[in-house]
Amino acid sequence: MSTPETAPATAASPSAASSDAHPRFAEALRELGLQVEVRRFPDATRTAAEAAAAVGCELSEIVKSLIFEADGVPVLVLMDGSSRVDVELVRKELGAGKVKRAGADLVRETTGYAIGGVPPFGHVRKTRVLADRGLLDHAVVWAAAGTPHTVFPLDPTTLIGHAGATVADVREQTK
Repeated sequence: MSTPETAPATAASPSAASSDAHPRFAEALRELGLQVEVRRFPDATRTAAEAAAAVGCELSEIVKSLIFEADGVPVLVLMDGSSRVDVELVRKELGAGKVKRAGADLVRETTGYAIGGVPPFGHVRKTRVLADRGLLDHAVVWAAAGTPHTVFPLDPTTLIGHAGATVADVREQTK
C-alpha cells in the first residue's frame, strides 16, 4: 500500500491550510483542537477514484461519508473508497426495518454539505455513525474537508473517534 508522506494530525492551533476547508468544517477542526493538512485541488474530487488520483494514494485509503435513511432516520456510514456499503448489513447493525440511500436534499439537510464533499464529522445535525472496520487497515486515510475540492489526512482511529462512530462490518463482500 502506498501512503503519501503527511504530517500527523496534532492537537494544536489549526494551520492556515484549514482555511481551505469549508468554513463549517474548519470550525469543527478548531473546536476539536485538530490541526490537519487540508489539500485543495483545482478540479473537483467528487468520487473516491478522483480523490485517490488527486492525492496519490490507494483507493481504499479514501473515506466515503455516505448518508442513508434507516426507517426514515439519517445515518452516516464511513466506508473505504474501494468498497461498497451492504445495506442489509447496515439494516441488521442498526436493527432497522428498512435502509436506503438518502437523497441529495436529506444529505445537505443532515450534514450541511453537498454530496461529494461530506466530511466524516462537523455536521449540522448529530446522527448515528457506522464506520466499516476496513478503514482500520490503514495508517492514514483521506476524507473530504467539506467541499468537493478539499481533502485531509488523519489516522483512522482518530477519525472514527471524532465522528463518534461505531465500528462495524458493513462492507459488501465480493463473491
